[in-house]
Amino acid sequence: METEQSLPPCRRTPEADAGARRHVSGRIGELFTVVTDRPVSLYAAAVLRIGYGLFYLVFLLREFPHRDQIWGPGSPWTPELARQLFDQTGWASILTLSDSRAYFESCYVLALVTSALFMAGWRTRAVSVLFAVVVASFHSRAIFMTDGGDNLVLLMAVYLVFTACGRRWSLDARRTRLRASTGKPTRPPVVRAAAGLRNSRRTLTSVLHNCGMFVIAAQVCFLYGSAGLYKAQGGTWGNGTALHYVLNLDLFRPWPELSLMADEHDVLIAITCYLTVLLQVAFPFVLFGRLKYPVLTMLLGMHLGIAVLMGLPLFSGAMIIADAVFLPDRFYRSLGRLWRRISRRPDVWATGAPSRGEPALVPSQPAPSSH
Repeated sequence: METEQSLPPCRRTPEADAGARRHVSGRIGELFTVVTDRPVSLYAAAVLRIGYGLFYLVFLLREFPHRDQIWGPGSPWTPELARQLFDQTGWASILTLSDSRAYFESCYVLALVTSALFMAGWRTRAVSVLFAVVVASFHSRAIFMTDGGDNLVLLMAVYLVFTACGRRWSLDARRTRLRASTGKPTRPPVVRAAAGLRNSRRTLTSVLHNCGMFVIAAQVCFLYGSAGLYKAQGGTWGNGTALHYVLNLDLFRPWPELSLMADEHDVLIAITCYLTVLLQVAFPFVLFGRLKYPVLTMLLGMHLGIAVLMGLPLFSGAMIIADAVFLPDRFYRSLGRLWRRISRRPDVWATGAPSRGEPALVPSQPAPSSH
């Protein structure tokens, strides 16, 4: 009877080990170059800037008739109570620097103007800091008076300070293009000694922007993942009846008839419960493939449903804007090209000019008479 001979152990050669080390070091070098060489997701950062600037502007305008009861001297949560809370939490607010009504109205106008300028991208580096101060001040002044949607807005306002969110779709970008088209230098010429400082500044801007966008994406992933895991621990989400109880809460029923109509479909409510938990738990794991597009679409529908059925438009709007960070720049560039084509089309129809690639229709001239 023959005995089987054991195969010799597979040993890696020094050349293979050196090749593996070179591969790892090369990937690390590529990652380092991406982080330090140029800002990524500039269009997504611009969408976040426009979205949250418009969001907070609409929020302040909506609460304009109730501004004194929420943030002003006439609020039940008085400035003195707010200062006592600040001593415990370490928060601060420009609204508590004075109890004067004129000062409060000036701060409110400042908040409206700051939100509009931030949305438009005017002097974005300075205005972004002012916008974060405004959001933090209004949030901390009436921390018990809002529905929680401004919590995410506060985080995003702080994160956007570190990003180059004014490089695209902004007044700053328009000014840069106009200077380039007229031949004027966007920056004064520098000597060679200052070239290194400028390169260091460019690298620092890229690193801060990329790290800021990564933190924003991580924040959204953590929010979805923790919300999904928290729901999975509840018995009502496990048996598919959580939405039934939500739809019957008077606090979250802006349209009771619509809530009762949705509550009649038991199977659809159970499916929605399970799908909500699945989407939130799986969200961080589908971001690196094409599956993220249908997931983002379903999350958009979920947030719209929350806004309509539960009456939480601020929270839903903040989440919809945050999801925009996961769409690549090529998606936003395609939207820009589509918008330019649509905006050009009425002029084409009005003037009868041919579209690109379409021959012009020239009316035939009558033949000269032989008489």
